[in-house]
Amino acid sequence: MKLLGMKNCYDGKYLHGYELTYENRAGREKTFEMVSRSRLSSPSEIGGHVSGVTIVAWQDDRLLLLKEFRMSINRSIFNLCAGMLEEGETPEACAARELYEETGLHVARFIDILPPSYSAVGFSDTATWLVFLEAEGDICVHASENEEISAAFYTRRQVEELLKTETFSSRSQTVAWFFKNGGILDN
Repeated sequence: MKLLGMKNCYDGKYLHGYELTYENRAGREKTFEMVSRSRLSSPSEIGGHVSGVTIVAWQDDRLLLLKEFRMSINRSIFNLCAGMLEEGETPEACAARELYEETGLHVARFIDILPPSYSAVGFSDTATWLVFLEAEGDICVHASENEEISAAFYTRRQVEELLKTETFSSRSQTVAWFFKNGGILDN
């Protein structure tokens, strides 16, 4: 595959749309549509910007999950706490801010921060840090009027039932499966 060119097609407040022209393995020219959280000025910038954090949080052997309305699918789903980095913000500061804004909780300790990974490679170069942490405090949502979020901690048995009956984002579903099977709280 060889990238031949990039054309900016749309600029919104949070997303920017591009058409990428490339040569496929058969030598034919094709067009691919993508969106980015970043305003890209050249193809070399594709995939080079980290936009936020995704948080895997727990307290007393219970996993934090959010049930939130997501406009892009017009329904509520189970999700992990997450948010966008502000200018100059570290992943730790962003995680602490987003955890508090969405749940009222505080960071008791950071367990691990994985390098940025891409969350929707089928159509976007969006990348986030994956932050594992232990939370403290009581849940009290501070979300804006533009967000509909309910946060709660769930036991392994409760997560097992949710996985059978509820809709999840892909990353939160993966985390929930490992949690119910004892695979992430061994620290």
